[in-house]
Amino acid sequence: MAGAQCCENPPSLNPSCGEGSVECLVGSIKAYVTGSVSSKKAVILASDVFGFEAPNLRKLADKVAASGFFVVVPDYFYGDPYVPEKCAIPEWVKIHGPDKGFEDTMPLIADLRSKGISAIGAAGFCWGAKVVAELTKTDEIQAAVMLHPSLVTVDDIKDVKVPIAILAAETDHISPPELIKQFEEILSSKSEVNSFVKIFLGVAHGWTVRYKTDDDAAVKRAEEAHSHMIEWFTKYVS
Repeated sequence: MAGAQCCENPPSLNPSCGEGSVECLVGSIKAYVTGSVSSKKAVILASDVFGFEAPNLRKLADKVAASGFFVVVPDYFYGDPYVPEKCAIPEWVKIHGPDKGFEDTMPLIADLRSKGISAIGAAGFCWGAKVVAELTKTDEIQAAVMLHPSLVTVDDIKDVKVPIAILAAETDHISPPELIKQFEEILSSKSEVNSFVKIFLGVAHGWTVRYKTDDDAAVKRAEEAHSHMIEWFTKYVS
C-alpha cells in the first residue's frame, strides 16, 4: 500500500544538485548519472515518489559512485514527481505505477550491458522498492536492496532470486515490522538466496532519504543504512 507516510518530509527538489549529470541514456527516459564510466559495475537507484531530483538521493548516489560503481537514478516519473498539494498519493500512484518503472528499467539494463557493464545492483526507496522487487524475480540484476519498502508483498518476496537486503523502519505504517518479519521468514527459508533484514529502531518510513541535513542524529541513522547498502553491493555486485 501507499499512504500518508510516503509523503512526509518532502524534499526541496533541485535539478542542479549532485556531482554527476543528467543524461538521456535510452529512449526518452532521463537519469542522473554519477561515477566512472569505465566501471564494470553499476547500481540503479529507484527513487521514492519525489523523484530523481531529491538532493539527499543524489548525494547518496554520489556516495555509492565513490565506492567504485557507475550509478544511475532514472526519472521514472518523466518530470512529474509527486506534489502533495496537487493530488492524493493513491491518485498519483494510479498514473505512476511501479510496473511502468520496471518496464523502463529493462531497456536501461540492456543499454548498460551494451556499454560494458558486467554486474548490476538495484536499490529501491519506498515506491522504488516495488520496482526492485520485480527486478529480483529476473536474472537481470546481481543483487538488490529495499529501503523502507512500499507496495511490496509477501508473494513478491517468495519469488526473489538474487541476494537481497531489506532495511526497514520501526515506525512504518506502510511496511510495518510485522510484515518485514514475514519477509525475513520467507527469505530465511530460501537457502539458495542470501539475505539480510534489519529493522532500524527509532526511525520512521523514509528516513534514509528524507532526513533533515541539519539534524545530526537523523543523518547518522541514515548513513548507517547507506553503509549497509554499499556493503551489500560491494559484496554481491562484482
